[in-house]
Amino acid sequence: MEDTKIVLSESELPQCWYNINPDLPAPLPPPIHPGTGKPLGPADLAPLFPMELIKQEMSMDPWIEIPNEVRDVLRLWRPSPLYRAHRLEKALGTPARVYYKNESFSPPGSHKPNTAVAQAYYNKQEGLKRIATETGAGQWGSALSFACQFFGLECTVYMVKVSYHQKPYRRSLMETWGATVYASPTNLTNAGRGVLEKDPDSPGSLGIAISEAVEDAATHDDCHYSLGSVLNHVLLHQTVVGLEAKKQLEIAGEGLPDVICGCVGGGSNFAGAAFPFVKDKLNGADIDIIACEPEACPTLTRGLYHYDFGDTAMLTPLVKMYTLGHGFVPAPIHAGGLRYHGDAPQLCLLVKEGVIAARAYHQIPCFDAAVQFARTEGFLPAPETSHAIRCGIDEALKCKETGEEKCIMIAFSGHGFFDLGAYDSYFAGDLEDYEYPQEKIEEALQALPPFENPVME
Repeated sequence: MEDTKIVLSESELPQCWYNINPDLPAPLPPPIHPGTGKPLGPADLAPLFPMELIKQEMSMDPWIEIPNEVRDVLRLWRPSPLYRAHRLEKALGTPARVYYKNESFSPPGSHKPNTAVAQAYYNKQEGLKRIATETGAGQWGSALSFACQFFGLECTVYMVKVSYHQKPYRRSLMETWGATVYASPTNLTNAGRGVLEKDPDSPGSLGIAISEAVEDAATHDDCHYSLGSVLNHVLLHQTVVGLEAKKQLEIAGEGLPDVICGCVGGGSNFAGAAFPFVKDKLNGADIDIIACEPEACPTLTRGLYHYDFGDTAMLTPLVKMYTLGHGFVPAPIHAGGLRYHGDAPQLCLLVKEGVIAARAYHQIPCFDAAVQFARTEGFLPAPETSHAIRCGIDEALKCKETGEEKCIMIAFSGHGFFDLGAYDSYFAGDLEDYEYPQEKIEEALQALPPFENPVME
């Protein structure tokens, strides 16, 4: 049998992040100030982010050096392994060659620390004492708690209430790393109190939790805000995943893959795995790059490409993205990390330009795929990751029908050890598929801000 696991040495950890900005097929619409309608400048973002991250957000340099202090922490688990899914291939009876880039080996168990470590480092360098953030399923909150502990920072996490109760051990993990965790919406912020006045039983959403974290950071001089997805600098930090995968596929004798599948909540996991290959596709390579999302939160597949707020309370800058409306509150499906109303502007532009395809999946078929994967490959996927696995299996089954021997790469974004309650529900037959009603989407889109293009000087 050919090698099952392709590993790189510590010395092969990427020294630079890949910045897709200069390679985008069209100019990226700038974030704009909701009050003036003008593009944001560095001074507008300074109350929330350290200046080095603001520079990365706007940079047009194709490569940005990774600080040694960041690489020293990343070496705890990076480079991560790339696996050939021989047993899954055999079970499917497919001629396809299926690989998965396994990000579950980080201490928090997902891809999220790739950017959390960098963000904590830059905040520490600027003299901050605390970082406030939001988290859905808890993977981002866990990652930032972990990173803050390494750099001596306090961490405050606003965790979406439905996930706070669904995944109590994620909260325990964050608290183990020293974080303070609140179930959002809370009565600690104006944003949270406003939501609770209208709906005391609100399950929360990422948009609401973002509002609370942004308000916290904006009203405390010693605190900055940190986001685990969507923004350019976050996607930049995740490109270590795809850069490593490129080397590993070459070692496996594959060259470029024919298909890449990754789940999308805000876009960082997907972008990290896919963006280094997007450059190849833009240069003529024949690669199908597929972004996978839930039918319960169909941002890329049924949203509108429009300027919108990143949060519910309208505290954030406006960015142009596919959106379901900043007031969108999704159903409490178990893939909590995919329950966000918008997506990363860079990713959205690539979908708009037809470079990346988007698919939406119901949660039961995704759990079907996750269980099949666990029973063949051994690793238990997070509910979010199961969407990418569903896509990869579907693509492999297409190869079974056509006889094509394609190379398929799945972005395995994290393990499901803290999601066993969801698996219990699946085995008990208690999971339900939920397709977000079109009328609800249209209602949410009515509240989009009246900006289509920024006012240029």
